[in-house]
Amino acid sequence: MKEYKGTVVDNQDTSFGYTLSIINGKWKLLIIFYLSKHGTVRYNELQRMIGKITYKTLSSTLKEMESDGLIHREEYPQIPPKVEYSLTEKGQTLCPIIQSMCQWGDRNKDK
Repeated sequence: MKEYKGTVVDNQDTSFGYTLSIINGKWKLLIIFYLSKHGTVRYNELQRMIGKITYKTLSSTLKEMESDGLIHREEYPQIPPKVEYSLTEKGQTLCPIIQSMCQWGDRNKDK
């Protein structure tokens, strides 16, 4: 692991701090997990997969993730409106981390 040499003024000064700032929050890792498993997903499908998340929370989390470059939002001009979400290349690079977290959980959940 690369050691940071200097005074940390902000957690984002470190690679670890930057990573945490990108995946922080209660729902982001779940969203990445479901998009990695299911590919392109419509808004209501994603909301059903996640479960107890409000419309407002999901909407604001998706906007934040889109601005961070983790997800792609595709809007289709039709009636009724159709919006689909998928992981970007940058978002897909988080998949191995999530897989490692799942493996860790499998190994340790019953101990």
